[in-house]
Amino acid sequence: MGIFTAREARTLADPGVGAELTEAQRRRLPAGFESVGEALAAGSRSVVEACWVVGRDLAEVGASLGEVLEGLRSTTLLVRGDEPAFAEVHATSVAWSEGTLAFLHRLSCSDPMTGLASQAHLRERLAECYREVGDGAVRRAFALVVVEAAVPTDFVGHAQSMTWYGEMARSVFPGRETIGRVGVRRVVVIAPRDDQLALRVSLLGRMLAGRGVRVWIEGLPGTDHVATQLLDELARS
Repeated sequence: MGIFTAREARTLADPGVGAELTEAQRRRLPAGFESVGEALAAGSRSVVEACWVVGRDLAEVGASLGEVLEGLRSTTLLVRGDEPAFAEVHATSVAWSEGTLAFLHRLSCSDPMTGLASQAHLRERLAECYREVGDGAVRRAFALVVVEAAVPTDFVGHAQSMTWYGEMARSVFPGRETIGRVGVRRVVVIAPRDDQLALRVSLLGRMLAGRGVRVWIEGLPGTDHVATQLLDELARS
């Protein structure tokens, strides 16, 4: 199933698991922290992942680490009524550091934590694919192979695992395929959609079996613009 499947709508419930932010809370949230606030309100296990995404995103727009951590503290006090947990602070801080490194290393086209192609480079390569074969034909010529890891708790160890997943993907796709990291926990391969694709994906899935990793083929949309949105969605979710 692709990433663009409809997400289940949350229903307003008690202010515990499954609850939504009130409008008053939403108005008082620090800028950029809505996803963290929503995860906290819902009692979701994805709070740490949301902290990672926010930390990285705010670093890329120039926010200081102090500003980001104060925003996290304000959000947890507002929604949950307590200080942020260690895992939440750790994820936010490491993600901010990675986002800062990504900004400094952007010209290298590589993700600084894993050495895989950066998301910016993946976007450039996808744009080239659309130019090579045309918008109407690209979905028949190329596809994305997505390797999705579990939500991380140890982000240094997780980065090492992502590097290894990329190496396994390269062993299965040893040609000119572009292999990059997208978001916190996904490795993406831009691969030719040929008669070997399903066999390669099946082999990669067997190689990564037992590690809590999911592997699937994601079809490309009809235009470069929507393909960029797809990468962004893969990075966020």
